[in-house]
Amino acid sequence: MNRHEVIIIGGGVTGCSIAYHLAARGMRDVAVLERAYLTSGATGRCGAGFRHQWGTRTNCLLAKHAIAKLENLAEELAYPGGVEIKQEGYLILAYTPKMVDQFKKNLALQKSLGIDSRWVTPQEAREIVPFLNTEGLLGATFCGKDGHANPFKVTDAYARAARRLGVKIHTYTEVKDIKIEGSLKTVVTNRETFQAPVVVNAAGGHAADIGRMVGVDLPIVPERHQILVTEPVEPLLGPMIMCFYHNIYCQQSPHGSFIMGLGDPNEPKEYNLRSSWQFLTRMAQKAVYLLPLLKDLRVVRQWAGVYDMSPDRQPVLGEVPEVPGFYLAAGFSGHGFMIAPMTGQLLAEMILGEPTTLPVDMFSLSRFNTGDLFIEPSVV
Repeated sequence: MNRHEVIIIGGGVTGCSIAYHLAARGMRDVAVLERAYLTSGATGRCGAGFRHQWGTRTNCLLAKHAIAKLENLAEELAYPGGVEIKQEGYLILAYTPKMVDQFKKNLALQKSLGIDSRWVTPQEAREIVPFLNTEGLLGATFCGKDGHANPFKVTDAYARAARRLGVKIHTYTEVKDIKIEGSLKTVVTNRETFQAPVVVNAAGGHAADIGRMVGVDLPIVPERHQILVTEPVEPLLGPMIMCFYHNIYCQQSPHGSFIMGLGDPNEPKEYNLRSSWQFLTRMAQKAVYLLPLLKDLRVVRQWAGVYDMSPDRQPVLGEVPEVPGFYLAAGFSGHGFMIAPMTGQLLAEMILGEPTTLPVDMFSLSRFNTGDLFIEPSVV
C-alpha cells in the first residue's frame, strides 16, 4: 500500500503543475498517477497557444497571471534550453457586426485589466500578416504578448522540478476505482493501490469517469478537436491567426511547421481520438482561404485530441463539498494548457488552506446547480 498526503490523477500539464506547486510549498508527499505516459492526453495533442484575449474577467486574469509565470518558467524551474516560448501575438479576426461588437467589449475589459491588446483595421491586419486574405474582414484584435510554447517541454519542466522536490510520478498506472473510508481515499489502479486523504481529479477528458468513482456527477464531457501540421518552411507567419467565424486557428511553430486546428460545434460528445479525412479536406480549404500562401505546403501528419468541456466553457476548480478532500481541476474547455501555471498554484493554495492569489469561488462545481454560469464567448 502506497500512502501519501495527496494523490493527483492525471499526468498532463495541469497535474504536473499542481504537483510542483504543492511540493514547492512544502507538501512533498505527493503522487501523480498517469494512465499512460506524461502528456499522453490533451496536453500532448493541443495547439499549445496562450493568449490574454478573453471575453470574461476571470479568464483574462487567469491568462495574464499564467502567461507571466510561463515567461519565467525555465528560469524558475531550472529547465535547460527553455520551453520554446514564441510571443508574436494573436490576431483574432472579426467577420460580422456582432463579432465586432463583442470584440470591442472584450478589448475594453482587457484594457481595464492592464492587457495591451488593440483593435486593428483590415489594412493593419495585412501589415501584421502580409499574405492574409482580408475579403469580408471587418477588423481584428491583436495582442503582441500572446504566443505559443512547447507543451511537452512545459510539462517535462514541471515534472522534473516536482520529482526533484520528492514527488512520485507513476506512469502507465490507470485508476480503476476509488474507495472512501472516512477521510481516507483508497485509489485502486491496474498496478498498485494508493491511499491519501486528498485526491485531485486532473484527468481531462476522463474527469467525469473519475468523478463517478466517488459518486460525483460532473457535467464535463469530452469533445474531439483535430489538428494538422505541415512540413517546416522558412519563417512566414509571426502571430497566431484565430477565426471564430470559420472556427479555426493557425500558427507557425519555432521549427517552421504550420500547426492548425478546426473545431466542429456538431462534434459528438464522446472520447474519440480518431482523426478523419473529412477534417483534412475542411481544414485545408479554410486555411488556404485565409492564408493562400499555404496552398503548396505538404501535410506531415494530423491527429485528434479532446477538450474537457464544461457547460459554460470555464474550468471547474476546488473541493467538492459532498466529498471532503476530493478536488477538481477539470473542464478547461480547450484552454487548460495556457492557464496551467496558475491552475497549479491555485489548487495548491486551496489544498493547503492558503488564501488564493485570484478569486476562485466562481469556478466551483455548485454553480451548475445554482445557475450562476458565466459563458466564455471566445473559444474555438
